[in-house]
Amino acid sequence: MERSDWMSYAEQQQGLTGAKLVSLIIALAIVGGIGLAMVIGLAVNAVKEQIERVTTVDIEEPPPPEEPDEPPPEQPQETAPPPPVAPPPPISIAPAPPPIQTQPTIPPPAPPALTIPPPAPVAPPAPPPAPSLARGASTRGEGRWAARIQENYPSRALREEIEGTVGVRVTVTPDGRAANCSVTASSGSSILDDAACRGMERYARFNPALDNAGNPTTGSYATRITYRLN
Repeated sequence: MERSDWMSYAEQQQGLTGAKLVSLIIALAIVGGIGLAMVIGLAVNAVKEQIERVTTVDIEEPPPPEEPDEPPPEQPQETAPPPPVAPPPPISIAPAPPPIQTQPTIPPPAPPALTIPPPAPVAPPAPPPAPSLARGASTRGEGRWAARIQENYPSRALREEIEGTVGVRVTVTPDGRAANCSVTASSGSSILDDAACRGMERYARFNPALDNAGNPTTGSYATRITYRLN
């Protein structure tokens, strides 16, 4: 094929292809317009339905508010007449103030007053104590038992002609007997000293000592026994 023939064939093919493309674009535009019209129609119907639903809603108007009661008319208050006003007293102005006296030194403050408390009340005197009944032991029937002690002159002292005076001290029991005799002054003879203590414990009788309540208690007694030959 020659070059001119080839080019004419190519031009024919190219012309056919352009015509097909234009036809395809037109067909697509028609289809798209139809689809868009359908979508717009559906949207318009939906909007109409919503508008009908909104317009069919019943709206109730609220009742008008009640008018408030009118307040009672104010009563005119009676006003008391103003009190009479007295005219102010005349003011006397002194021509010159009185002179002021000053002290060069300030006197010391007065000493505080001394308050002396009253004396304490005197306590009442204590009641006198009850009289005490205490007493010491005393002899009972001393003449009789002293004579018996003398009658029991020790035989040895008689033979040897021994004389003398013995000082003794005894414990007086609550029942008035003598016990625990001791020699406070010896006669110089043990025979006479021993005889004097034996005689006191055997023959001596006493009134027992008493305590403060008057009960018998233990006491003591001291005496002197003289042994003398006739």
